[in-house]
Amino acid sequence: IGGLFLICLYSFCVFLVVSMFLNTLTPKFYVALTGTSSLISGLILIFEWWYFRKYGTSFIEQVSVSHLRPLLGGVDSSSPSNSNASNGEADSSRQSVSECKVWRNPLNLFRGAEYNRYTWVTGREPLTYYDMNLSAQDHQTFFTCDSDHLRPADAIMQKAWRERNPQARISAAHEALELEDCATAYILLAEEEATTIMEAERLFKQALKAGEGCYRRSQQLQHHGTQYEAQHRRDTNVLVYIKRRLAMCSRKLGRTREAVKMMRDLMKEFPLLSMFNIHENLLESLLELQNYADVQAVLAKYDDISLPKSATICYTAALLKARAVSDKFSPEAASRRGLSTAEMNAVEAIHRAVEFNPHVPKYLLEMKSLILPPEHILKRGDSEAIAYAFFHLQHWKRVEGALNLLHCTWEGTVFHEVSVYPKKELPFFILFTAGLCSFTAMLALLTHQFPELMGVFAKAFLSTLFAPLNFIMEKVESILPSSLWHQLTRI
Repeated sequence: IGGLFLICLYSFCVFLVVSMFLNTLTPKFYVALTGTSSLISGLILIFEWWYFRKYGTSFIEQVSVSHLRPLLGGVDSSSPSNSNASNGEADSSRQSVSECKVWRNPLNLFRGAEYNRYTWVTGREPLTYYDMNLSAQDHQTFFTCDSDHLRPADAIMQKAWRERNPQARISAAHEALELEDCATAYILLAEEEATTIMEAERLFKQALKAGEGCYRRSQQLQHHGTQYEAQHRRDTNVLVYIKRRLAMCSRKLGRTREAVKMMRDLMKEFPLLSMFNIHENLLESLLELQNYADVQAVLAKYDDISLPKSATICYTAALLKARAVSDKFSPEAASRRGLSTAEMNAVEAIHRAVEFNPHVPKYLLEMKSLILPPEHILKRGDSEAIAYAFFHLQHWKRVEGALNLLHCTWEGTVFHEVSVYPKKELPFFILFTAGLCSFTAMLALLTHQFPELMGVFAKAFLSTLFAPLNFIMEKVESILPSSLWHQLTRI
């Protein structure tokens, strides 16, 4: 009890000192205080806005997530993505992936061999900082692990994936290759330094040789501990990525049948890695071969209610239904005699596709101009429509009457409102600092204009703030005998 009394006494003394200090302050002090607070919060706001415009994320949020959360015992946001790659957790992988809104574009172009061509010709960047920042996060998630510091080349590449400067990343990859054959270093050079698809394919073949060796070694050691399991998961991601990009190189170089075989083998070897959406690459290649029976077989497997939908799945299903009737379809004849069963199925398939993503028809019908597809897409958004139409418009044109049927039916579809990528809401800390800056600036202005009145308000506010402490002290004084309280004050 004596300790409690001492604490109360100490708090009361502190309160008296603070009250005496505040009573001696002049209005000029409040003006200086609020003005300085407004200036500091304004500088923070400007920096946050600049950082958000350049990198697509909040600096304060990034620092808190990257550095403060681990210190406070938080869970790293990349851990769900790492768990998705585990072959033994297919169900949890499917569930966590289906909840994602922004996905990596399965058909994304090569930065060095394709995206950079646009930059060379126009002098403009084809990708947003937000898109490239998401790619950097993907690379760190799939191509690194906690044990990278044990291998010098992997340690260099772990830093390389975090670099924002492309030349710094490329230099780091060359530095890693000087130490040993590093699969991820070859991947970076194939993606960003290679200026042609053939050169990228050559580098990916070198990456495949190095990646297969690492995969075999980690496969033998994966059950020896969590560290080896993480290495094997990383090596699996690297190997799947390399084989997939090699298949895409074959597709771009005109070796479509070879690309189809590589994709089928990859899906057979790693059947649980559905998060990579390799089946969408396979569908596009099969459509190029006009192998519609195989396209239907792939759709029957992946057009499942338990799997996340995509524009590729929905619109490819609509294209196959439209192909059966589009060559003889006539709006005038259909209005006179009514729709046949096959035509009704085609129209319903188009309606389902348009309901999933209503942005696609305007690109397929060339009512909106196409641009280079982004590296990430928002499901049911404009970016997914761009990515789909960029690669699949030729397949719709190849089916006689398919675009005519789409044009006649899509506008009647009732669809929901969807978001447009890459539109991004302002981070909380920008709004918070803007409000703080405005509030403190208003206080500074009011204090300068009405010093006496604001002084009264400040004292009233502080009195209200310390009212609970005053109440406690009054109760203590009423309970304790006056002689005991006198002795405690003397102590």
